[in-house]
Amino acid sequence: MSTRSTRSDSLGSLAIVAFVVSAAALGFTFLYAPTERIEGDIQRMLYLHVPAAFTMYVSYAIVFFASVMYLFRRESRWDELAASSAEVGTVFATMMIITGPIWAKPVWGTYWMWDARLTSAFVLWLIFIGYLMLRSYGGHAEQVARYCAVLAIIGFADIPIIHYSVRWWRTLHPDAKILTEGSPGQGLQVSMLITFAVAFAAAFVTFAVLLQLRLRLERQQRRLDALQREITRPSPVVLGGTN
Repeated sequence: MSTRSTRSDSLGSLAIVAFVVSAAALGFTFLYAPTERIEGDIQRMLYLHVPAAFTMYVSYAIVFFASVMYLFRRESRWDELAASSAEVGTVFATMMIITGPIWAKPVWGTYWMWDARLTSAFVLWLIFIGYLMLRSYGGHAEQVARYCAVLAIIGFADIPIIHYSVRWWRTLHPDAKILTEGSPGQGLQVSMLITFAVAFAAAFVTFAVLLQLRLRLERQQRRLDALQREITRPSPVVLGGTN
């Protein structure tokens, strides 16, 4: 069995796991987790919004690491990883941006407030939207890769601001309920924590599948671009003739 076939089989198996765990997460969210006493059913958005946010953190951390490695080593494999993880991470960031206001409206009475966490999260989303636009703009490949690497490093610096903003400033956004200091998940029922764990696993396995698919597509696209450049390269003109 070839290496490519083995990789396809493993990716297919992982995709099946992602589907099963995601289906389980939906079942746990709507059938197992209890209805929150104050917020009601809208609190179930927790099991989508928070895993999306932390998956975004992981994906952008990969972009940051790969970007630093590319700047030091100038190896295309690191730029491929950065580009792929940035695109998948932005999917989860968009999910976070969309689900937040849906959850906020019934609880806060408004879809959006320009408090520290929401604003810093929106800024991060804009930075990586700009990152993807810079990628699609084209130009000299190595130059674009360098610019994107620098932009990704700048964008990653916003993540600690997002995470700790509720402690550093007075914000409307609530403090962490899951990853708390001292006693993780303090104040949540065991059934809520179990549901959150399943939802978290679903988000991460889905991210792993999407990242591998996007990375494979990125590598194939670069090989195709290189082949097209080779085909369209003008042939050298031979001067002179036969005697």
